[in-house]
Amino acid sequence: MPEKLKLLSWRDIVLVALPSLLLVVGAFWLAAQFIKPAPPAQLVISTSGEGGAYQRFAARYKDVLARYGIALVEKPSAGSTENLQRLRDAAFAVDAAFIQGGTARPGEEDALASLGDFYYEPLWIFYREAALRGGDRLLDLKGKRIAVGGAGSGTQHLAMELLTANGIDKTNTRLIEAGGLGLVERLHANEIDAVFVVGPTQSALVWSLLYTPGVRLMSLTHAEAYTRRFPYLARLVLPRGAIDLTQDIPPHDTQLVSPMATLLLREDTHPALIDLLMQAASEVHGAPGVFQKPGEFPRAGHNDFPLSKEAERYYKTGRPFLQRYLPFWAATLIDRMVVMVLPLLVVLIPLFKFAPQIYGWRVRSRIYRRYGELKFLENEINEDTGRHSRAEWLEKLDRIEADASRIRTPLTFTDMLYTLRGHIDLVRDMILRRTPSS
Repeated sequence: MPEKLKLLSWRDIVLVALPSLLLVVGAFWLAAQFIKPAPPAQLVISTSGEGGAYQRFAARYKDVLARYGIALVEKPSAGSTENLQRLRDAAFAVDAAFIQGGTARPGEEDALASLGDFYYEPLWIFYREAALRGGDRLLDLKGKRIAVGGAGSGTQHLAMELLTANGIDKTNTRLIEAGGLGLVERLHANEIDAVFVVGPTQSALVWSLLYTPGVRLMSLTHAEAYTRRFPYLARLVLPRGAIDLTQDIPPHDTQLVSPMATLLLREDTHPALIDLLMQAASEVHGAPGVFQKPGEFPRAGHNDFPLSKEAERYYKTGRPFLQRYLPFWAATLIDRMVVMVLPLLVVLIPLFKFAPQIYGWRVRSRIYRRYGELKFLENEINEDTGRHSRAEWLEKLDRIEADASRIRTPLTFTDMLYTLRGHIDLVRDMILRRTPSS
């Protein structure tokens, strides 16, 4: 074995191996710039007030994410407007937040993305029958006591837009900043005449008001007009008896308007967590409802904020391929490793092919150099044999032979070296024939 190692040219090996190693290291470094770290073990989401729909949905998301070892941390808020403020505040630790459609517009410095439309979030306007007989226009609420939702809520934002469109403001109507289940008691106590509520049918406040005696749900005559004026709204019809056939709730077809609920997140949220959020949304919001068909939500939608790339891919192809067959941790690990392995293969495959050729070229080049010297010497002899004595010609030839004998040649190239030595002997014979002995 040591004798075989002597045949190798370590200088050639280093000169070939060092650039190859640097190329591999460079490929690793380049791949590392694109690889994402392992997904964090928790995701922070901003929801709504106690008992709100956002909070209830977050609780269901929590159960889904827990199956994959991810803890969902819920942070209550006043609602959609405050949620957006939290997302924009870099000092506030939050990854995602529920947002009511129409309450937010993207800013120039926003680094936020949407996950699409998750469900209809209708506007429900309830009023005391004693205060308003057969009202079907917002204008009928002028001069009344109206609960427009808590400060920072999406309900208040939408209520004020619609009331303003009807010429209703604080100068001619008492607008009360209030929300939550306490509104039911305040209606009973004759403290307020009407309430604005934004939320799904399953909302605890909506459900309570639908069954409260003496309280009616307003059917908006101008529902279609509102959708033209406010493009983020959709017109919905709540069919007669859709809530309760036995008690005939509602007692007639009711026209409503509805924004879409969405989930906004910061663009630096880990892609694997976005995939899990999309899976949770499909599981939670994909069921049929009063206003939606099976599998209608979530969907890409037309949100003002750009759609997340991961969400766009999910809408096209569904769950990531690896997550269909492997545990979440294994799928994410392989995803990250592929980013490292692919560039490495791109570099290593050509290296394995060309590095031996480069090494062989360097070994052959030294043999060819001696051939060049030998040919040059042969030409000199042919042109002017008498220029040097036999001893001088042989001395030059011996130097070429000595250099050739010192070439470290792997066994693969031994035949070339022996061929060179044979040609040296031929030139030696030519010198002996053409020059006189001293």
